[in-house]
Amino acid sequence: MVAPKTSKGGEFSDEERETLRRLHAEGKGRNEIATLMQRSPRTISVYAAEMDLTFDRTATAVATEARKTDAKARRAAIVDRAYARVEKLLDRLDAAEHGGFQFTASTVNGIETEHLDHVPGQEEKALAGAITQYLNQAVKLEQLDGDPGVEAARSMLGSLAEGLNRLAGLDTGEDDREEG
Repeated sequence: MVAPKTSKGGEFSDEERETLRRLHAEGKGRNEIATLMQRSPRTISVYAAEMDLTFDRTATAVATEARKTDAKARRAAIVDRAYARVEKLLDRLDAAEHGGFQFTASTVNGIETEHLDHVPGQEEKALAGAITQYLNQAVKLEQLDGDPGVEAARSMLGSLAEGLNRLAGLDTGEDDREEG
């Protein structure tokens, strides 16, 4: 049975020092020893250091690397989903060229859906803004992992976002950089 995680507090007795030495020799880790001895991990670390006992941190390093790898894979999946969403929004905008832009609005008769051959201004502005946000977030996530080609992608995506903003009327087209 595992001892409860309460802390005894106070100085280590000679008996506790011997228990620490024995558990360490058995290959138990700091946290396990702390639980068994009902002491905090910090207390175990302090007394182990006084006794010149060290703990193998290989398992911790492996676990940390595994967490980093898992997080990187999760970010990559999110980036893929963001790009897929951008593609769907762009397809929706492109559908207008063939009379296929689906526009839903509330009217006195209820909710009506029409297929238009153009994208209403407010709709285009909203879609362009959403596309820009998805692309910006995807680029930021890609930068976390330092993938090669991020600078080229950032440049391409930045140009795409700028063009979409201009199309939607979010940008005046003026150069925002300071003259110097």
